[in-house]
Amino acid sequence: MVERDDPEVIGRRVQRLRIEQGLTQRQLAEPAYTPAYISTLEAGRVRASDEALRHIAERLGVAYEELVTGRPAHLATDVRLRLTDAQRTLATGETEAAAKQYGELREEAATLGLLPEEAAALLGLGECGVETGDLGAAQEYFELAERCLADGPLTGRVPALRGRAVAHYLAGELRYSVYLLESTIDELNRSGLHDPDALLPLYASSIAPYMDMGAQARAAQAAELALALAPQVSDPALIARMHRQVARTMLAEGRYAEADASLAKASELYRQLQIRTELANCHWMRGYLYAQQGELARAEGELREAQAMLSAKRAALYSSQVAVELADVLHRRGKSEEAAALLHDVLGDFSSERGAMHSAAAHRLLGIIAEDARDTEKAEEHYVRALSVLERAGAAGDLADLCRLLGDLLRRTGRVEAALDAYRTGLGHRTAPGTTTLGPAPAQPPL
Repeated sequence: MVERDDPEVIGRRVQRLRIEQGLTQRQLAEPAYTPAYISTLEAGRVRASDEALRHIAERLGVAYEELVTGRPAHLATDVRLRLTDAQRTLATGETEAAAKQYGELREEAATLGLLPEEAAALLGLGECGVETGDLGAAQEYFELAERCLADGPLTGRVPALRGRAVAHYLAGELRYSVYLLESTIDELNRSGLHDPDALLPLYASSIAPYMDMGAQARAAQAAELALALAPQVSDPALIARMHRQVARTMLAEGRYAEADASLAKASELYRQLQIRTELANCHWMRGYLYAQQGELARAEGELREAQAMLSAKRAALYSSQVAVELADVLHRRGKSEEAAALLHDVLGDFSSERGAMHSAAAHRLLGIIAEDARDTEKAEEHYVRALSVLERAGAAGDLADLCRLLGDLLRRTGRVEAALDAYRTGLGHRTAPGTTTLGPAPAQPPL
């Protein structure tokens, strides 16, 4: 939506352009309006309709956007074209280059007063922050984008809200992440805004925090809803590239409205490419469910599919998280050496502020593998490191399980008092009130 100037400013602009072209008020008005209406408009005493301004712009031989904003139409279209270029850059994994593009576009859009384009650039910077693990900056960019879009519909703010939730989740703030996602889903569905493009990424992004909070049933439900809403796109990258080239041609020919239409299609397709990350989470969830049911071959297949969709270049942190789940399945299938190698490969991608839960899971599994190999010293080291991470994250259910593993290890090695301390710690976390309890599930869309 174009932000129009005040009626007085538009009126003076219409008068200046009319005089420059040697037109009378009657000539400008005919055949749809009267000279008196044009006089009132030029004096700034009426807020003209979009229809009237489009008529006047056509008579004056200028673009509607230029008439109502004072900016040549090609400037805004050029910014949108370069935004799709930045989307393409990010979608292909060149995060640093994309961040540079988005940063320049943010400044340019702000200077030109292009609020939606500024919000799009901020969203892009937030996505770059998530990709690189700069979660504090990502949260800030998403919040700024949400403010830019505050006066628009909720569906338009969903990418910013979802981005904030993902950044908070990756920073270990599970409850706040779930709150943001569920409250947005609930508001969309209760308001009748059943937009699959808005709901799909919200449901898919909720899977990981649900799992970490021990809400497996709700995670499974979210995964199935996301897959049911998923759009079917044969080759979005190819089609998006075509639309970008068409837009460039039209822009060079001065066909700005048609160029904008092609850019909108390209932008949507690049967004769908990014949804592949969300859909990968659904394969991840299915793999987890199959693993829980003991169907390990199917679980391995789903998790490998998720990893393929989350190529390390495109989404390194998510790919590393899936690798931990895959390693667990490989270990249970008797492929412990492959599992351990996979875990050691990805441990460097995690920290206490970035993927903490999966860092703990990796150390836990390495501890189990070490125990199986009768290396109790190495097993204890991994359990203690996992315990430290989980205590900071406040993951009660996982803490209780880990304390049991550590206690059993200590008891088998003759350290009974230390084992009792570990068991007591685990019981305290297991019985902590409200640690995994969620409120009512959000309203569902009609499928």
